[in-house]
Amino acid sequence: MEAVLLANAAATLFMVGLAWFVGVVHYPLFASVGERDFAAYHALHSRRTTWVVLPMMSVELLSSFALCLDPPGGEAALAIAGALLALGTWALTGAAAVPAHRRLGEGFSDAGLRSLRRADLARAVVWTAHGVVVIALLATQL
Repeated sequence: MEAVLLANAAATLFMVGLAWFVGVVHYPLFASVGERDFAAYHALHSRRTTWVVLPMMSVELLSSFALCLDPPGGEAALAIAGALLALGTWALTGAAAVPAHRRLGEGFSDAGLRSLRRADLARAVVWTAHGVVVIALLATQL
């Protein structure tokens, strides 16, 4: 189970850092691309981002649920909280971030970017909470 915990910690903490980088640096720069080039830029961004994010989110989700089967340090509440938080990032992604990206894929708009940034901030907060949980789970092993 140590390997599962380490995989979970690596994936979760990777996503915490990535989420804050994207929200603070990357998405605000969308407005600087220009309307003429935005659709092509956004399509390329979406394809490349999927290759980075999907594997990590999958490892995070699967390992979070695996930790519920044998919670580190017997901390079932923390393991369940981690699994629910991982599930929450998937729900926010599907219900808010993906639709916002679809709208932006049709063409840049300030409203579309605001919608994406709100969804992304919610995900960053949930990922951060999961990061705190996973650090607490790691601490049970020290």
